[in-house]
Amino acid sequence: MIVRDDGQMMLDKIEEAKQKPGFSLPAYFFNSAVVYQSDLDKIIYKSWLYACHVSEIPEKGDFVTVKIDNSSVIITRDKEGGINALMNSCRHRGSVVCTEEKGNAKSFICPYHAWVYNTQGKLVGAREMPKDFDKSKYDLKKAKLHIIEGMVYINCDPDAADFTECEEIIKPFLKPYDLPNAKVAKQISYVMDTDWKLVMENYFECYHCAPSHQVFSKSHSLQERDDKTTPLNDEMRKRTVEELGMTKEFVQSVYKYHDDSPAKGCDVYHCRYSLYDYKTGSEDGEPLAPLMGDFKGYDCGAGDMQLGTLTYMLNYPDHCILFRFLPLAHGKSECKLVWFVKGDAVEGKDYDVDRLIYIWDHTTKEDKEIIMKNSNGVNSKFYEPGPYNPDFEDLNISFVNWYLKTLEE
Repeated sequence: MIVRDDGQMMLDKIEEAKQKPGFSLPAYFFNSAVVYQSDLDKIIYKSWLYACHVSEIPEKGDFVTVKIDNSSVIITRDKEGGINALMNSCRHRGSVVCTEEKGNAKSFICPYHAWVYNTQGKLVGAREMPKDFDKSKYDLKKAKLHIIEGMVYINCDPDAADFTECEEIIKPFLKPYDLPNAKVAKQISYVMDTDWKLVMENYFECYHCAPSHQVFSKSHSLQERDDKTTPLNDEMRKRTVEELGMTKEFVQSVYKYHDDSPAKGCDVYHCRYSLYDYKTGSEDGEPLAPLMGDFKGYDCGAGDMQLGTLTYMLNYPDHCILFRFLPLAHGKSECKLVWFVKGDAVEGKDYDVDRLIYIWDHTTKEDKEIIMKNSNGVNSKFYEPGPYNPDFEDLNISFVNWYLKTLEE
């Protein structure tokens, strides 16, 4: 139990943690309400976040909502066909104006006092307000919006850095998949009763993969040291260029995250790594769906990517998977997985959903179990931060260093 929790306490704990570089965070950073609010203000609400794919809102009036802590954002296609990101909070008394997760609407009517907003967020009706009331001053607030290869990204900070540089870095690695014309085959939210940082830290490393993910480890080489996987990766990259006809640029690695990020909230990286003797990320290594975009075959490789601070992708020649991490409340987090396939692929004919999601649904459920055990241990009276493995948990070290610096600003 935290006896004291205020801004000065947080600064003291930051300084204390900085004295042990390369070690995991003290329990305070997972339990403090002050820290959690700082996480929201300094990281979450200032980061570019994946919201949805354009195929989810194809028609005028279509919308989906994105929940971030106690807030939500409406992603809607207006009557002109444009896409908007509207803050889901009425400008009268603050009530949510959209209560559904997705649907189609000609307008959004506040359920409290029936103020009416169109799909661009403009206030078009404010019943019984005085004649001199100026509706133009009370439109719904908007989040910044950027579309990368069919994926809609939002940033709740009105002064957010432009996402264009991030797009320019990652686009050469995304373009061959033809994601603008892909479709969402399945999406699942895995909710965990723990701090969002513990969920992300688990994703950052594969030190746990061999003991925790036996199915995943049969096909993916991430659990091995670099000296063991270098020959595999070199052979895979050669196949990618010579047999699939991809450019040499496509197999290059780029790391621009944390302190090296182009700007706040614009973290980005790409690394294509080898599978074992598997064509794709399936249980048996055999194809799961029609080849995507420019792919002419299988190189036994997968593209590992980051797009923004809290969104990642793992892309195979025949399908892509997006991972988005968000806090839903203090001590409650979501890991959302989205599976993409070729846009004209037919479910039941060209792909089987259960086979498609098997590896990562199975792995994420295993992750949820070990994350919760880790969370329980971190909350123990006897927990003391331990050293990260510098070979397998280097990204965790980078994250903690960046995180403490960001919190201290």
